[in-house]
Amino acid sequence: MDHVMRAVRAGEWAQARRLRLEALRDPAAPVAFLDSYEAAVERPDGFWQDRTAAAAEGRDVRQFVAESAEGEWVGTVTVLVERPGDDVRFGEAPAVDQGHLVGVFVRPEVRGSGVADALFRVAVDWCWSLSAPRLERVRLYVHEDNPRAAAFYRRFGFVPSGQRIPVSAERPEWELEYVMERA
Repeated sequence: MDHVMRAVRAGEWAQARRLRLEALRDPAAPVAFLDSYEAAVERPDGFWQDRTAAAAEGRDVRQFVAESAEGEWVGTVTVLVERPGDDVRFGEAPAVDQGHLVGVFVRPEVRGSGVADALFRVAVDWCWSLSAPRLERVRLYVHEDNPRAAAFYRRFGFVPSGQRIPVSAERPEWELEYVMERA
């Protein structure tokens, strides 16, 4: 695999937008994301600029991308830093300081090549590297109808916590929490 895993840079909002829109058009998007292509494509440039700048700063959120030798982005994962007492973005309120992996996407042509593993390694390593706050666990959610993703998460070392939350009031489906505790 000749891809570089790195944090997104503030000025790369157009590439971040393009990859997110591609992810939202993937056939797995309805069970992989709590967003839609139709909603995302309508967001103004300022939304993407702010989002990418915050992810580049890396205080409460950090986005990582897999970049080919030609500079093409082929995958991404974002880490949200969650603390007890913070506003809950998704799922249950955390009992400890933790990372929350979201926005996982790898282009179909590189799936199975190790890109997802490398993205997860850099994201989880970043979580464990933080000292303020010191994260005690990393979590993610997977839709009950997404067995391929669930299998990857288990293979990587995440385990089901037993917690589940409804996707939304309109959709009688479940998101299952998977966690990895600090060693």
